[in-house]
Amino acid sequence: MNASNHTDDEIVVRWAGETWEREAALAIRRAVFCEEQGIFAGDDRDEIDAAAQLLVAVRGADGAAPCVVGTVRIHRDPVDTSTWYGSRLAVRADYRRHGRIGATLIRLAVSSAHALGCTTFLAHVQAQNAPLFRRLHWRTLEEVIVFGRAHHVMRADLAHYPPCATPYAGFAIDQRRAA
Repeated sequence: MNASNHTDDEIVVRWAGETWEREAALAIRRAVFCEEQGIFAGDDRDEIDAAAQLLVAVRGADGAAPCVVGTVRIHRDPVDTSTWYGSRLAVRADYRRHGRIGATLIRLAVSSAHALGCTTFLAHVQAQNAPLFRRLHWRTLEEVIVFGRAHHVMRADLAHYPPCATPYAGFAIDQRRAA
């Protein structure tokens, strides 16, 4: 489903294009990775953020009070520009049971990179999230410890992620059907 003609019952997953979207995405990351999981002290931003593209899941995108409920970032490998990475996938706690938010963030992350020449898409995935990624056609390459936590280095099967050349429009999730 495309993001056109969406309603307040929909969540639109798209590339962040507005300052408020980026700020809200960073706030969700702080809530998840600093406060909830305690992986970072105060802020999770790093040198990757300077080159990364943030993606956001926005509830009520056309309404009076749209809000970001999830995020992920993607970036090219600085040496092998056909290799892309996804990281910092985070969904607000009160939206984690609302359907396909995480899966749609992953879908747009890989599909938009694919449209930009990606031939390999990788992520360090927390072990508890590896089953979701496997259902989405990813495979584990190795298991590692990152920031003191078990992670899977995983690779997306690009055959399941057709290129998306309109990432600022993105994909819509109708919450009436996703719940």
